[in-house]
Amino acid sequence: MNIYVDADACPVKEIIIDEAVRRDLNVFLVTSISHFSLQENPPGVETIYVDNARDAADYRIMKLAKKGDLVITQDYGLASLALPKGCLVMHHKGFMYTNKNIDELLQTRYLSAQARKAGQRTKGPKSFTNEDREKFRERFIRVLEK
Repeated sequence: MNIYVDADACPVKEIIIDEAVRRDLNVFLVTSISHFSLQENPPGVETIYVDNARDAADYRIMKLAKKGDLVITQDYGLASLALPKGCLVMHHKGFMYTNKNIDELLQTRYLSAQARKAGQRTKGPKSFTNEDREKFRERFIRVLEK
């Protein structure tokens, strides 16, 4: 299993790297060139830079990911593309995207976008907490150990 991370705004990259390296799994951090860094990655971790186009990271992940790989993203659109390909797909808050919940998540996203276009205010995501971080770690480890 390879792990592909939609890394531009992923708050759990360190956890992913720590737990994957511990298990000798490959991690690919896919991020836009605007996040370029000279920081060296540990063995088994590669940063893949893409241009700044809106969905460039998503397209690269979909080109690389294979059945049985794990994709970590907060992007429902990317999740909806990875699921039919046979990938496991996880949100950074620790829940798994599934064929059962993806349609509802996409519908909610669409309705929120329509409300914003109509001038309504919608709530943004809640702040990411240390409790969220630990919940992700626990669930991520469970996925890796299956």
